[in-house]
Amino acid sequence: MKKIIGWTILFSLLVMMAACADDSGPEDETEAPAEETAEETQLKAGLASEPVSLDPHAANDGNSLYVMNTLYDTLVEQNTDLEIQPALAESLEQIEDTVWEAKLREDVTFHDGSPFNAEVVKANLDRVRDTEIGSPLGFLFDMIENVKVIDEYTVQIETAYPFSALPAHLAHPGGHMISLEAIEADNEAIANGEEPFSVVNENPIGTGYFKFEERAVSGEITVVKNEDYWGEQAGMDSIAFHFVPEDLTRIAELQTEDSDFIYPVNANNVEEVDNNDGTHVMQSDSASMTYLGFNVEREPFDDERVRQAIAMTLDKDEIINGVLNGVALPAKGPLAPTVFGYDENIEPIDRDVEEAQSLMEDAGYADGLEVTLMAYDTNTGDIAQVIQSQLNEIGIDVDIQMTETATYLEDTANGSVDMFLGSWGTVTLDADYGLYPMFHSDNAGAPGNRSFYANEEVDGLLEDARQEGDEAERLSLYADAQQMIVDEAPIVPIYHSVLLSGLRDEVNGYYQFPSSFPFFRDVTIEAE
Repeated sequence: MKKIIGWTILFSLLVMMAACADDSGPEDETEAPAEETAEETQLKAGLASEPVSLDPHAANDGNSLYVMNTLYDTLVEQNTDLEIQPALAESLEQIEDTVWEAKLREDVTFHDGSPFNAEVVKANLDRVRDTEIGSPLGFLFDMIENVKVIDEYTVQIETAYPFSALPAHLAHPGGHMISLEAIEADNEAIANGEEPFSVVNENPIGTGYFKFEERAVSGEITVVKNEDYWGEQAGMDSIAFHFVPEDLTRIAELQTEDSDFIYPVNANNVEEVDNNDGTHVMQSDSASMTYLGFNVEREPFDDERVRQAIAMTLDKDEIINGVLNGVALPAKGPLAPTVFGYDENIEPIDRDVEEAQSLMEDAGYADGLEVTLMAYDTNTGDIAQVIQSQLNEIGIDVDIQMTETATYLEDTANGSVDMFLGSWGTVTLDADYGLYPMFHSDNAGAPGNRSFYANEEVDGLLEDARQEGDEAERLSLYADAQQMIVDEAPIVPIYHSVLLSGLRDEVNGYYQFPSSFPFFRDVTIEAE
């Protein structure tokens, strides 16, 4: 049976009436025109670190996506009810088991004035899948075999097998559309010896409700309202993203009005923000999972007994209550309850220090061992200290290595780390995205599998699940895969976070998706 995501979208037309001269004589020259007296509105947004890139095919880290989501659009998107709805595509129809047809909007232009059409869609989907360019988001679309231009505003996407989650994948920021001119300029730069993604990163050109204006020497990125946006206009004239790694400094900026919005807020600081006059914390359900990861290709973590022993030693409740002030949900497995495919019947590895010591002895580490644990911010640093203390119970001496986010991402991607604290957000709210990138052997490194975990049976389950059209069977396959992952412990799921954003009280219209993405389009600031 055909699956159809089709819509008719009606937009109100705003007609701007020009002021006309009349016979009543000239206007009072002491009155300035309204556009000269209106104050520009700007949201000052404080994030934890700078984007890795502003090219949507180059980065899959949160801080990059938080900025990029204002600049680009996808063919389809999630609304605030978490339903897939039209965006750059007016309709997306599965016309055959392995063929999806998208009818595109005809009234869209990029920020550089170039047109959006079927050739652009093909160029983007071909680029993100190009192994020579090496996009870390290529896994999202590796089931696509061909993108065919039917006419100027019709494109067909052919997949290697039936893939019911394709609309959810197209709604991911990896499906953001870049202008054809920007792609061609980047290709030319590559031919001249430059790194892929460099041109688009420096001058990102999308169709979004904001457009890139500048990146200051300080790193601050300013985006301004796209007055020619095809959809609903942004509520603010601009957003200034600045980057503050220290949690307390971000909070201080919110309190002194140097920021109107900050993300994230440390759970231990929620009371401080809520009790401060003029600020509050918005709490939202997440689709994320924070975990302790092992590089299973490095000793001693190539021995699953060591990994299991560590999993048995961790006290998740102590971490949640001690570091997060109780604001989190203990994780049984890798998927959060907000995600399709979550299985409440997963049997976790329970805390059992005596059994953990026995496993360490069996693995040949009765006298203990020394390992390093990488963390990258205040929150993961605090968690690392609790883990350090807990693992000492079974003779593991943990050296905590604090680093910046960019270094963390590079080192965990190239496999030069023993243990690390990580997080993964199932952005699509579908188990395929929560499991395939993190645990399929094809995605070792930057795409998500930073544990370098490889299990042929798990690979098969995940491949079968993404091809399965029957929902019940698909859920069964994901349940089997999750249990196997938990048992072999390439990671130890610790908790599913509650998203904590700090806002000035005068900020209205803000929404945060379970994926953690802030939605800034409808934000306004109430005049004092």
